[in-house]
Amino acid sequence: MIIWIASYPKSGNTYLRSFLASYYYSNDGKFSFDHLLKIHQFPNLKFSKFKPSTKEEASKNWIFNQNLFFKKEDLNIVKTHNCLLPYKGNQFTTNNETLGAIYIIRDPRNVITSITNHYSVDYQKALEYMSDENSSLLETSFELDHSNFTFLNSWSNHYKSWKNNSNFRVLFIKYEDFEKKKEEMFEKIIIFINDLSKKKLKINENKFLNSIKSTNFANLKNKELNEGFEESVSSNITGKKINFFNLGFNNRWQKILTSDIKNKVENKFSKEIKELRY
Repeated sequence: MIIWIASYPKSGNTYLRSFLASYYYSNDGKFSFDHLLKIHQFPNLKFSKFKPSTKEEASKNWIFNQNLFFKKEDLNIVKTHNCLLPYKGNQFTTNNETLGAIYIIRDPRNVITSITNHYSVDYQKALEYMSDENSSLLETSFELDHSNFTFLNSWSNHYKSWKNNSNFRVLFIKYEDFEKKKEEMFEKIIIFINDLSKKKLKINENKFLNSIKSTNFANLKNKELNEGFEESVSSNITGKKINFFNLGFNNRWQKILTSDIKNKVENKFSKEIKELRY
């Protein structure tokens, strides 16, 4: 069965996965990019039986592929950026494939600054992308293979689709809380995963602390600079690699956004910002 690590892009998914990979897949809690590879992403070209030629065809295979590649008797921690709203009538997942999910939410004013850096777009385009109910990810496509088509929808609908889900349990985590109360949040997440998987295990204190220490943002950034990171992308303007681990908790919209963009984001997502107490 699957436990999803779900989020809108640039919301802290990789940071959480790094911690979980260190805790669950290493012997001592010390992070390595090799451990991170054990938490796979879905949808994904390698988890597709067929080569769908359209996004709709890809969405029809989502549940089929989950059942085919992720065994029900195993605990599969899987990353996704997909929303839970149906695409062309096709559900992303159900409680037959899914044990539960951890959803990471991040202040949209910080999401937009990360998107502009990661995708080399200006703020207006980033806001249009976050507002578009047809937004999706299809980062690579070979011979019209749409296997890794990820349906995002808008930032607000993405959040609400997971929030309003009642088919399986979802633990909601604010990205900002990882900075303010890191140990408390990571402990809550491990307890949640162990509870879902019906494992009455005590937290391994030494491994837990090592996992937190070895996945602090400075260490992740340094490892990317020295070793490279396969999830980094190239600028569509300069062609140069853009560091995946950019500012982390130092990405503070108060210091970056112009008042015009700040007001546009706040007007567009006012209900969610208020609801989340951002």
